[in-house]
Amino acid sequence: MSTPDQKLTELGFTLPEAAAPVANYVPYVISGNMVFVSGQISKIGDNFIGGRLGEDLSVERGQEAAKLSALNLIAQMKAACGGDLTRVKRIVKLGGFVQALPSATQADIPKVINGCSDVMVAVFGDAGRHARFAVSAPSLPLDVAVEIDAVVEISLT
Repeated sequence: MSTPDQKLTELGFTLPEAAAPVANYVPYVISGNMVFVSGQISKIGDNFIGGRLGEDLSVERGQEAAKLSALNLIAQMKAACGGDLTRVKRIVKLGGFVQALPSATQADIPKVINGCSDVMVAVFGDAGRHARFAVSAPSLPLDVAVEIDAVVEISLT
């Protein structure tokens, strides 16, 4: 059975460094065996995906943005687990925000966040299946297309 790091490699993904916070918050909080990961945006290094669904962002491009957020989430999980992603027992919940115009097709919002959900299942298998919400927002920080947070169960040893 492949480890999450092996799965990431097999999928052709390279994890970024866990991003430092840009305001008065922490990137994650560990409480007991739960990790609460702050919202991660659709930007890794110079790879930035912005825009609004219904204006200049397609569903497919939005899914790519959600994949960037997924990789940022996993990078934060790895930091929270002391570099050992095998400690991730379950992705409990994702909360997804898609920058969208009010005229955007509401059925497309969950399709965009599927970009993140698909990565979680591909990397963590059944443990990556999660509860979720996916909503539109009129604007997001830095004009990013997507921001997603997570609740993750980890093993303590």
